[in-house]
Amino acid sequence: MSKGIYVVVEQRSGKVQNVGLELIGEATRLKQDLPDDVVAVLLGSEIEGEVEKLFHYGADKVILVDHPYLKECVTEPYTKAITAIINEFDPEIMLFGASSIGRDIAPRVASRVKTGLVAETTGLRTAKTEEEFAKEASMGCADPTRALLMTRPAFGGNLMATLMCPRTKPQMATVRPGVMKKIEKDETRKGELIKYNVDFTEADMNVEIMEVVKADKKSVDLTEAKLIVSGGRGVGGPQGFDIIRDMADALGAEVGSSRACVDAGWIEKDRQVGQTGKTVRPDLYMACGISGAIQHVAGMESSEFIVAINKNDAAPIFEVADLGIVGDLKVILPKLAEAVRKYKASKATN
Repeated sequence: MSKGIYVVVEQRSGKVQNVGLELIGEATRLKQDLPDDVVAVLLGSEIEGEVEKLFHYGADKVILVDHPYLKECVTEPYTKAITAIINEFDPEIMLFGASSIGRDIAPRVASRVKTGLVAETTGLRTAKTEEEFAKEASMGCADPTRALLMTRPAFGGNLMATLMCPRTKPQMATVRPGVMKKIEKDETRKGELIKYNVDFTEADMNVEIMEVVKADKKSVDLTEAKLIVSGGRGVGGPQGFDIIRDMADALGAEVGSSRACVDAGWIEKDRQVGQTGKTVRPDLYMACGISGAIQHVAGMESSEFIVAINKNDAAPIFEVADLGIVGDLKVILPKLAEAVRKYKASKATN
């Protein structure tokens, strides 16, 4: 019988990435309705030092595959290792981050173990109602109480679809970084470490990594940012983002955008916040010239404090904002940026 909520934990340069810890947190919440162990799967080389962290953030068990071929993510060795783990341990659920690694590996694994995969999910839950149980049973689910309902945007983010994989195991999904929350770290938590060996051959290493070059970026990933200033159609064009960047510079924040600006070519795709972009949870989110379409709101509504600036006092963004300012962002932001810089300068001299 399939059992266990498994999370494939990414590591880069020997360090566990946040998306894996977020998924462990979500797995612990699923565990309340599906009382299975939360099992972290960690692949790498000389990476055992990261195992304790996974216990601290909620893992009951860690399956560690330590091999030189796994130092960096190479498609075939990673796919082979995870496939072997599934065949050996028979998990009920398998979760990946919807990162470049997860998007590469998860569909290959799903194909090899002949199961389904729901990509880019933003919500995971078990069935709650008799109607849901009946629907799952009618689709061939052997035990509807153990079915995973996976929600993702569809039709360009205009609809939310809930899907399930009733007849094959494991139930697999990739989950967007930043959507789920880590649980509070508990350094007293312990767990079981399982060291698992995979019979790699030279043929498995079919790609040779000659060099790893890290991009020299001043900006950080939006999902990691504590402060974000975002612009929408109201900025007026590519030049309008100069004001957004100046405000972000004053605050020490990152620049975000609505989908409309990305589609128009005003700003890079990796700055997009929303259902079809990135989901963020900063301490401060400033929505400037953003109307508040539900697709955008879905990506930032969990921010700690939301400030909205818009000429239209009836804009939907004000419904989710903690502080709303009705006015022209091109007038308000330069004055606000100047005030922030003066305040910081006065604090520095005191």
